[in-house]
Amino acid sequence: RRHAPMVVLHVVLALFAFATLLPMIWLVASSFKGSSAIFAFPPSFLPRDATISNYARLFSEVPFGRYFVNSVFLSTAATLISLFFSTLAGYGFAKYEFAGKRLLFTILLASMMVPFQVLLVPLFKLLKDIGWLDSYWGIIVPFMVGGFGIFLMRQFMTSVPNDLIDAARIDGCNEFGIYWRVVLPVVKPAIGALTIFVFLGQWNNYLWPLIVLRDEAKYTLPLGLANLVGVYRQEYGMLMAGTLIALVPIVTLFLAMQREFVSGITLGAVKE
Repeated sequence: RRHAPMVVLHVVLALFAFATLLPMIWLVASSFKGSSAIFAFPPSFLPRDATISNYARLFSEVPFGRYFVNSVFLSTAATLISLFFSTLAGYGFAKYEFAGKRLLFTILLASMMVPFQVLLVPLFKLLKDIGWLDSYWGIIVPFMVGGFGIFLMRQFMTSVPNDLIDAARIDGCNEFGIYWRVVLPVVKPAIGALTIFVFLGQWNNYLWPLIVLRDEAKYTLPLGLANLVGVYRQEYGMLMAGTLIALVPIVTLFLAMQREFVSGITLGAVKE
């Protein structure tokens, strides 16, 4: 009787967990089914005649490997550049005093309220004028730094003790060395959280690459997978297989940085 409420709670949580994992289970099972088996009625989770033809066709009929490499390159480059500029700007707002600091930070916060769709046309025209359409520069540069990243890093870096920074100055460390060797290791949990946010956003980015890119050899995974389902072509089996492969880098990154991510979210939740 004493453990009955706890048992009920765990059963309810298990049901919610199963409901959350249900789409993932269907995705994995469907990637090993033929197109007719995916839409068979009544539906079955486990494939009756499992096949890897979807994976084989994905790499033979579609340049899926090229899409995957493009997404890895663009997402990694955008994440590293965004981390550098976000931490650098956050450190400047947190630990330096300069004219117009409050005004600049207010403008930064206000920029987070502007929908990206509002910027599509002027940003597209700007890239057209400088000749960056259908290039990787047009994908990476507009997302080099964002207001959310600067705000997040600034909030964490305000908690870095000033005495620690002053001690580094007394020891002869220059300003960039203080930022690189002293401040960044302290805010490692925040960097881990921001890494996952930025990488996930760039990895799943569909609208902007669709507008900028023209050459199919430069397509990313979202564009390549979207082409598998059209008016005259419905390759749902290949789509399921490609989606499952596309999840691997995201899951790997989260598992590798899970401790930093959870720590960063927790610290952000209790920060005053």
